[in-house]
Amino acid sequence: MNRYIIEFGMGVDFHGQDVTRAAEKAVLDAVSRSCLCGLEEVMGINDLNEGVGVKVTIAVTRPEEVDIERIKKCLPVGKKTVQTVEGGMKVAGLFIPDFGDKDSSIEAALACVEVEIL
Repeated sequence: MNRYIIEFGMGVDFHGQDVTRAAEKAVLDAVSRSCLCGLEEVMGINDLNEGVGVKVTIAVTRPEEVDIERIKKCLPVGKKTVQTVEGGMKVAGLFIPDFGDKDSSIEAALACVEVEIL
């Protein structure tokens, strides 16, 4: 496999302390800055679901809580793999129970999205 694109994104869940939601936002942030037209136009790959692999690494404070299937749904094409690692950030925010908060923290995630040619 050869990597074709590497892009990073950041996502934050201001209320609810949901590391999966922060991770989804981070992946969508990275994907929103990437165009894969070169895979078709330069590399001649006609089926992006078969010819491309998409590997996501997500850093969050509680990696064991990330719902991998929800993250895969953020990726529009390719054979998808997702791994989580310890990282991210947790900082003080506001505790507003009506917003679904469990405490006053804000969760931030960092995602690395790699597109590989299979």
